[in-house]
Amino acid sequence: MRCILWLLLFASPLSAANLTLRFEPRWRDAALAVPSGELRTEGGQTLRLTRLAALVSGVALERADGSVVRLDGQYGFIDATDRRLTVTLRQVPRGEYTGIAFSLGLGPEENHGDPAHWPAGHPLNPLVNRLHWGWSGGYVFLALEGRWRAAEQDESGFSYHVATDAHRMTVRFQALFTVEGDTTADFSMDLARVLGARTFTRGAAESTHSAAGDATATEIATAMERAFFWLGVTPGPAQPETAEAAVAPSAFVVPAGFPQPALPADNPLTAAGIALGAELFRDKRLSGNGTQSCASCHDLKRAGSDTVALSRGADGHPGVRNAMPLFNLAWSTSGYAWDGSKARVRDQALAAMTNPIEMHADPARVVAALAGDVALTEKFRAVFGVGAGEPAITNGRLTLALEQYLLTLVSADAKFDRAVRGEAQFTAQEKRGFELFLTEYDPARGKRGADCFHCHGGALFTDFGVKSNGLDLVSKDAGRGGVTGRATDSGKFKTPSLRNVALTAPYMHDGRFATLADVVAHYDHGVQRSENLDANLAKHPAAGLALSAEDRSALVAFLETLTDRQFEVAQASRLPTK
Repeated sequence: MRCILWLLLFASPLSAANLTLRFEPRWRDAALAVPSGELRTEGGQTLRLTRLAALVSGVALERADGSVVRLDGQYGFIDATDRRLTVTLRQVPRGEYTGIAFSLGLGPEENHGDPAHWPAGHPLNPLVNRLHWGWSGGYVFLALEGRWRAAEQDESGFSYHVATDAHRMTVRFQALFTVEGDTTADFSMDLARVLGARTFTRGAAESTHSAAGDATATEIATAMERAFFWLGVTPGPAQPETAEAAVAPSAFVVPAGFPQPALPADNPLTAAGIALGAELFRDKRLSGNGTQSCASCHDLKRAGSDTVALSRGADGHPGVRNAMPLFNLAWSTSGYAWDGSKARVRDQALAAMTNPIEMHADPARVVAALAGDVALTEKFRAVFGVGAGEPAITNGRLTLALEQYLLTLVSADAKFDRAVRGEAQFTAQEKRGFELFLTEYDPARGKRGADCFHCHGGALFTDFGVKSNGLDLVSKDAGRGGVTGRATDSGKFKTPSLRNVALTAPYMHDGRFATLADVVAHYDHGVQRSENLDANLAKHPAAGLALSAEDRSALVAFLETLTDRQFEVAQASRLPTK
């Protein structure tokens, strides 16, 4: 009994603290930002690091008496590109310690478990870390990507994805430190110890996905374990608690296999709110001259896309980018619009309404016009609980209603999904296309796939990244660079989902490709080696993949299995007849 009472007391909040692990990327003696500038290897080659991300687990603290405090069940995710470089551990017993250990990677149970059960915002939610393999299962423990060149040669790419149970990395330090209250432990990561001694070779395997017998994965994992340095601890507050993401309400159903999305906590979805948003989606009064609705350029028969490269606005002016499809918006983690410039769906809805070359509306005039509609006014009062003495329709509530509706446009019932469930079968051509889609291009290891899965893997068929896919040597559209002002973001655009892609032609941010065959041809032999070309494309030879005509056709056939014919039917049944 005394032992139990002592354990309960020891585990109480009064005797526990928060311990934050803080990681500092370095290249030898210099701080390392990601994306990086040019870095020199020992062999005189230069490289640029564009991605450094890893999962952290298995933190254990050693005491002088040999006992170990294991902080099992606590996980972290670091991403140098986003400056997400801390992992905070809760309920750490106060006291003196003589050592610390942690892993890069996960134990078998977590690695092979269902990623869909992790809540929104959790480090192991695939939407947070973008390190899950998708259908093949398991997580990437460490992702290192970038560009390299030798002498005056053109740049090529490298992509090292360390994964599988055999490559879980463990880092240990013998160090005296004390946790009296909230404490920060600092570590440096010297990436020169991982990449600085490598000799990059064209045509060689400058990539790894940790298949059995892959020596490169073992080399990277071993080097990474030795790249960390203990810098010491400092008293300090723990990282602020992450706000709990909204729990999916009854009006929103997460499809099987999809990760849990972070729905807006300040705009809970309700059946009435969604219905109101659906009505507003088709209301032409939201445009400046009353001639255009949201649905005018976002046809749900085409998964919310348009038939032309550049839609024309209410005043007849062409837009500057292709109208993006409207489905599975609830899962987006990199903002909305092609450049990710709008943080929330409501922000994007307002931007489309007020843009002079789109709907060209004055929000005040729109509100005034809608306020004269008695039935619509009463719907706003009911949805938002507005009293009789207060104006029911406001610009803010209008965009909130649109957001509620748009977040519920979910597509998850294509032939592909039915095949996964065992309810349909691929043709031989579709199966071949799927094999190509999932297989990397790595001739040194006998693999000659299309390498699509890096950016379009998983149940959502997108990693929500913002990338350059080599459309032009110099992009006329700054893309994400126009938002951030960073040269390293120039020409980068959001990775769209490939679900319903057969319905959403023309393709790319400017609608330059008319057919899926054109898109496949671009990735096969048309990629331009631009300054910011994504590493997973830059590692391919300049001549391209050299896929056969049959294989290119097979890829198109597979992409057509991603069409959700029930999406149009489901959305049509929810729209008002107005």
